[in-house]
Amino acid sequence: MGDYNGAEYIGINEVPSPRTNNSNKVSLLPLIFLIFYEVSGGPFGVEDTVQAAGPLFALLGFLIFPLIWSVPEALITAEMGTMFPENGGYVVWVSSALGPYWGFQQGWMKWLSGVIDNALYPVMFLDYLKSAIPALGGGLPRIIAVLALTMVLTYMNYRGLTIVGWVAVSLGILSMLPFVVMGLILIPKIRPERWLVADVHSIDWNLYLNTLFWNLNYWDSISTLAGEVRNPKKTLPRLCFMLCF
Repeated sequence: MGDYNGAEYIGINEVPSPRTNNSNKVSLLPLIFLIFYEVSGGPFGVEDTVQAAGPLFALLGFLIFPLIWSVPEALITAEMGTMFPENGGYVVWVSSALGPYWGFQQGWMKWLSGVIDNALYPVMFLDYLKSAIPALGGGLPRIIAVLALTMVLTYMNYRGLTIVGWVAVSLGILSMLPFVVMGLILIPKIRPERWLVADVHSIDWNLYLNTLFWNLNYWDSISTLAGEVRNPKKTLPRLCFMLCF
């Protein structure tokens, strides 16, 4: 893959973990949903795009932005994931190119970003759920629910990627099912002329672009699962290609 100029490859998992044998590798379906949740996690938050820019620019954004950002990021992840098929992903890439100090910085900054980002999801989930259970709208019940969700998700991650993968499958189906049902019910009420509504002068570009970026980013997070995947050199590129399109 070119001249490394004497750079030394630094592996993170020098001693194979007993938990990463073939029997514990993540199978195809859980891996698809894990990638799905790493990148978007469903249509949650799309409303903010419509609110910020209107229907036309929201549709154009979700059609164009993947081509100029998501696809290149996925291709880079697929290529680097095949070169370094082990857990650690981008930390291994940076460590191999620039040394362990910068590898640590990359891992630390990504972890900090993940902590802040992942804190949003229990809150978003309860914001959707409070329409059915008004008590979760605020106060002590909401605090207890947020803490309970955080503890359950933390425990599942502690148990390992296999259980997280199958839980992701279940949650993915449950989270998408209402949108599918509502979409089918509302087919007779579709008015395509509403899709063309746009007002360039009133677009909130900050909210619009940040929402697009948040919904279509983080393909590189897939690389951290490479060591848990069966035959990652073939599986990762195929999955990235399939899920991009």
